[in-house]
Amino acid sequence: MNYKVIGAGNAGRPIARLLNHLGHHVEITDPKKLEDFHPDFKARLVEMEKEGVILDLGNSEPEFNNIDYVYMAPTLPKTSFAYKKVQELDLKIITNEMVSDLLNEVITLDIIGITGTMGKTTTTFITTSIFETAGYNVWSCSSLNQNLVSEVIVDGVVNGKNEECDICVFELPHGTAGLFPNIRVDIGLFTNIHEDHLSEFAGSMEKYIERKLFIVKNSKTLIASNHLKDLINQRSNRTDTYYYGWDNPDWDVDFCNFIGYASKDKITIKYNANNLKTNVSNISGEFEGPFHMKSYFYENATGAAAAALSYGLDEKPIIEALSKFRGLEVHMENIGKYNGREVILDSAFLYEGMRLTMEYFKDDEVTLLLDNFDTSTERDKEEVGRLCGDFVNVIVATGFNEVSQKIEMDAAQAVLDGAKDTKALGVVAGTMEEGSKLCIKYSKPGDIILHIGPVIMHDRQRIVSSIKEGLKKGCIEYEGKFNYEEY
Repeated sequence: MNYKVIGAGNAGRPIARLLNHLGHHVEITDPKKLEDFHPDFKARLVEMEKEGVILDLGNSEPEFNNIDYVYMAPTLPKTSFAYKKVQELDLKIITNEMVSDLLNEVITLDIIGITGTMGKTTTTFITTSIFETAGYNVWSCSSLNQNLVSEVIVDGVVNGKNEECDICVFELPHGTAGLFPNIRVDIGLFTNIHEDHLSEFAGSMEKYIERKLFIVKNSKTLIASNHLKDLINQRSNRTDTYYYGWDNPDWDVDFCNFIGYASKDKITIKYNANNLKTNVSNISGEFEGPFHMKSYFYENATGAAAAALSYGLDEKPIIEALSKFRGLEVHMENIGKYNGREVILDSAFLYEGMRLTMEYFKDDEVTLLLDNFDTSTERDKEEVGRLCGDFVNVIVATGFNEVSQKIEMDAAQAVLDGAKDTKALGVVAGTMEEGSKLCIKYSKPGDIILHIGPVIMHDRQRIVSSIKEGLKKGCIEYEGKFNYEEY
């Protein structure tokens, strides 16, 4: 078959690469020239060209000779030359549903799919660790590999992961679910749902929920957070959902099949479920093991344990994996002490996630370093400021936008405007390096410097390097010395 993929963006690239891998002739076209793409995307396009995809870039009026099917990126304007040409020629269109059916044929391994608004990445990491501890060769895909998980999955297909691994553990964010809406999931784990990314859904929470409900439709075995019971009952006919929850006086977990209990340096999990993947009924028990993390990690660990138990793993690898878990990059990550200040990095960017992170440090003196919260989704900066101002002593808000690569000081000021009636002192900074330098100026030894925001997930190495450089410069400039203690 001959395919023309219109749009070399986040949807078009993985679609074109998958079709090419399946042996089709594939051309990908875009009005942008190769050199105008983000360096990461440029590198991927060059890689695709070496694999056989024909790049037709910098062309605003592409040709459609001898094309059997076209794929049109969801962002393609109806006023564009390409869209009008497809309509004029009445070309056949390959849909996302058709593409995900092709993906289901390629991936023959069992899939544990994890979705939700918060906790996907951490839960995917813990679930992967449990299965690896149990001796499985795991094909794990998450935003830890790359922000665009759909490209990570296709990269795994191209590089033979289906043949060399035993099981898949996939983080499935809303973008991947939109691209592969029919993806087959053997065990689906649904962590939660909160308002976010609404600018990508025309401001509609209803559309966002509908996208996330793919996991309910596509999962053979569905495990969901206790917070989702009403939503699932209202929006689906499923009566076989298993629920998990972390014991909390403010939450109802009595109906849950998997319940996690927190105590000092320990986690206890009680479980009682039937008709799991192994067709063993009346699986029940209780186990306890060391656990060194706090905050939202309790709930994520309970969900991961529920997925493992549902697949048929016994308690031993779960206990061992949880005992070794020390967090993961940019999720409550401790990068050491700078002149006596402990520095923590967290990629929380939703209201509830930020609240949980800051609540953990409520008894400390905290100087907060904030990203520009506008990425591909525009967020309410004043709401962020109001929330943060109630928890921390100082807010250093940065204006650099990772997506546009521009410094937007109005965005930083908007955060501080939201915090103006709170206890927090507000400081604006242009870049992350400048902001982290100012964190030293406005803090003292013994304080916590806490970074919060989504940008660090996109390019961890560069962002962390900028933070560390700014902290070092701040120590030297404001205190005349630099002392670093590794965590």
